[in-house]
Amino acid sequence: MLNDTDKKFLRIAYDEAKAGFDEGGCPIGSVLARGENLVSQGRNQRVQGGDPIAHGEMDALRKAGRQKTYRDTTLYTSLSPCMMCTGTIIQFGIPRVVIGENQTFGGNEEFLRSKGVEVIIADDADCTALMTRFIKEKPELWAEDIAE
Repeated sequence: MLNDTDKKFLRIAYDEAKAGFDEGGCPIGSVLARGENLVSQGRNQRVQGGDPIAHGEMDALRKAGRQKTYRDTTLYTSLSPCMMCTGTIIQFGIPRVVIGENQTFGGNEEFLRSKGVEVIIADDADCTALMTRFIKEKPELWAEDIAE
């Protein structure tokens, strides 16, 4: 169940995803928060920056800069994280992840849970609609993003 803080930060992640889509990139946005405080926000920048590892979660973490700890943070992401981003969540000890949707891409939620991460799936209709549109309009770019 999402609380008001979760809803607020997931909306920012969605807005980042939409901005990425509008820039011609992959519409995946992310937010790192500490309680009710925004630490950073980012979006997939693979197309815009020509950087193959600039996924939404990675962009938000990069923008957060060095943190003494991540063990008191929540990562919000508009789409279920890929294995690279999942590994980073585990490596940094981020204890909680709120996922906008996992219908268009998913599969790492149980792995995160097996490593002690609390995973919440929001089933956000806006996140799902944006990814569905992107996959339909730019299937080759989506395949590149997920390395297929």
